Amino acid sequence: MATNSFQGLRVLALESRRATEIAKLIHTYGGEATVAPAMREIPLESNHEALDFADHLFHGDYDLVIFLTGVGVRRLADVIDTRYDRGRFVEALRHVKIASRGPKVSSALKELGVPIAVTAPEPCTWHEMIGALDAAFGPSLDGLRAAVQEYGASNQELLNALSSHGVQCTRIPVYQWALPDNLEPLKDAIHSITAGEIDVIIFLTAVQVIHLFQVAEQMGAAEALRDGIERTVVLSIGPSTTEELTRYGIRPDFEPSHPKMGFLMNEASARAVELLEEKRGSPVRTTITARLQKAVRTGPPATKDTRPSAPVAVSTLPATLSNSPSPSRPENQHDRPQGARQSNAIELMHAIGRRMAASDPLHSVLNQIVNFIETLLRCDSCFIYVLEENDLVLRASKNPHPDIIDHLGLRMGQGITGWVAKHQEPVSIDSGALGDPRFQFFKDLPEDQFEAFLSVPILARGRLVGVINVQHRNPHHYTPWEVQTISMVGFLVGAEIEMARLEGEKSALSGQLESRKVVERAKGLLQRELGIDEEQAYRMMQKESRQRRKNMREIAEAVILSEELRRTADASRA
Repeated sequence: MATNSFQGLRVLALESRRATEIAKLIHTYGGEATVAPAMREIPLESNHEALDFADHLFHGDYDLVIFLTGVGVRRLADVIDTRYDRGRFVEALRHVKIASRGPKVSSALKELGVPIAVTAPEPCTWHEMIGALDAAFGPSLDGLRAAVQEYGASNQELLNALSSHGVQCTRIPVYQWALPDNLEPLKDAIHSITAGEIDVIIFLTAVQVIHLFQVAEQMGAAEALRDGIERTVVLSIGPSTTEELTRYGIRPDFEPSHPKMGFLMNEASARAVELLEEKRGSPVRTTITARLQKAVRTGPPATKDTRPSAPVAVSTLPATLSNSPSPSRPENQHDRPQGARQSNAIELMHAIGRRMAASDPLHSVLNQIVNFIETLLRCDSCFIYVLEENDLVLRASKNPHPDIIDHLGLRMGQGITGWVAKHQEPVSIDSGALGDPRFQFFKDLPEDQFEAFLSVPILARGRLVGVINVQHRNPHHYTPWEVQTISMVGFLVGAEIEMARLEGEKSALSGQLESRKVVERAKGLLQRELGIDEEQAYRMMQKESRQRRKNMREIAEAVILSEELRRTADASRA
């Protein structure tokens, strides 16, 4: 799990293209994510500007071309491909000065094979672009004919600054942004902000700011939105976005050390709670606990029990917590007064939340969940299965079976547990569980014979991540309150499992990247020492890997170590 944490704060992002990824990242850093797309990328209705640019470029009408986005570089090349040969376009670019606004743009230009004369340093705003152009060309900027590839809204500050240096500018809009087709999520987000239901807002582009207030103006809620934002922590990805926020009278509370998503999430999550407490002037560290307490206490008045006698899916039960047991039957011998059980539930959920916030190992949290359920329902058995690829693997159990924990697996659709996983619907059986046609006996658990069975899916953002099973040896009526409480636990543990999975994927990717760096370094050493090309160096290392039965990273580390030892020996002789 991530070291830093939003500690359960409600985080709003306005991202469109990477909505799923940013929601997962917010969860990874311990936030409760809401993503409301604020923009939609659309092609221009006409490509005349881009094609006219190519015509003028071929005729030598430009001295300088300034590229502002990597996506814009690729899109411009694709548009020009519809009429001209790409090789001709690239060759024409090689005959003019090229300026790049940062590493993503430079990467796209290198893909085309276009040399770059000027690159704006971080944070890559128009200030850095003008400074880089000034440093490279100085007084010779005066009179240059420049084409500026634009992105989203036109950057008027950059155009004005170029004009003040005597540059003759032509705008080349390659793509533009529009409001989303469906504005309801964005309107809901505005209502949530004004109602104080959002703790943190993330702005990743200036266009998100423009569109958020444009929709608020349409709703007649611009001032209420501005007031609501004043009570939240505002995160800005970097100076360009901050400038746009400032135009609307909003001062961001945080900018990352580098204008990148990873830096923003890691650094902001460490300070978000502190910043929010400063803005609101009151403690907010118990936000999650308070919401859980409210959820457990809230529910409709008791109603007559109309359950069918046959086993039913819990989706037919009320969607809220019931505050009292069903009046149509007496309390089970395991039942305790409802108020005491709710109080106990609140305390135990608080403990679970504390463990999650403390980044305890996943197995420890799962065992805490099992203990919580056993205490709450006085059950005879409780299993937690985690979905791994296409199998449900037993990861925690009351009265654990050491030989099967982390080993026992079920297929999707196998038994009642597999049915719940496949259909993502809870199942509650008060008695006669062994007679249910979906029941399947497992020889690995010979002593496990149960009358009552409750199985609840564990979900994270609508995605199945596991199943919780609760069993009683004697008949037991699972009340709506019990079912919904276990479902709530499922939501909690679902987020925890998903965060652990994402952290594992992140670690694996980091390891792959580190291995690639080591291999690349070793290839470079072999190329330099042996006078061979990159492919020959790779083939040599690959051959050694096969012959010695070691992976490529181990071979690469051996090459690097050998070179370091040689240098040490040369230094000693000197």
